[in-house]
Amino acid sequence: MPRAGGRTRPPARGVVAARPGPAPPGRCRTAAGSRPVSYRCRTVDAVADPIEDETFEDDDWYGEEIVDRAYARCRFLRVDLSEAFSRNATFTDCTFGNVRFNASRHVDSAFLRCTFNRCNLFEAEFTGCKLTGGTFTDCDLRPLRVTGGDWSFVSLVRADLRGVTIREARMREVDLSQANCAEATLSGVDLSGATLDGAVLTGCDLRGSDLTALDPTTTAVRGARIDADQAVVIAQAIGFTIG
Repeated sequence: MPRAGGRTRPPARGVVAARPGPAPPGRCRTAAGSRPVSYRCRTVDAVADPIEDETFEDDDWYGEEIVDRAYARCRFLRVDLSEAFSRNATFTDCTFGNVRFNASRHVDSAFLRCTFNRCNLFEAEFTGCKLTGGTFTDCDLRPLRVTGGDWSFVSLVRADLRGVTIREARMREVDLSQANCAEATLSGVDLSGATLDGAVLTGCDLRGSDLTALDPTTTAVRGARIDADQAVVIAQAIGFTIG
């Protein structure tokens, strides 16, 4: 059933984060913590029974803590998730439309095969999260910050990714066709099999990333930073013989 607008909290089904002690309104009480930088995502386990096939519409989840919860085939429409915090949460085959993720933080959470349409991810952070098979359309993604995790098979066609920071993440076969990644940091990223036709990588920091899929004749790369090993790979890809 669709949920009416207003201050509606997420359903308290299964395990819900505790809220010890007073804290300023809208501020997360659970620290993101630290973890080794790695492509690997922590397996999402011990979550509650999934909330399935529900629609959340015009709800106010500002500063909400979403911990050990699972949602499947749910629709989130015009939901305010600004400054929300998720840990070990799973969203499977969900649709997010006009959702505000502003300054939200997500740790070891999974958004599997989810669709994001006209969402605002201003200053959103994803650490060790899995977003495989997702699609972003007409979203505000600046200045998104991603550390680790798996963004393979994600569609970011024509996305505005100028100045975003993505480090040590797996992005195999990601579709960055015509995406604008100017001045972005994409360091230590596995871009093997990525679609980069028409992408703008000018001034981008690409050091340590897998660039075997990069064709500099179809991608704007002026001023992009790479290391010596990457230069050899690119030279060989366009026909040079090294040595």
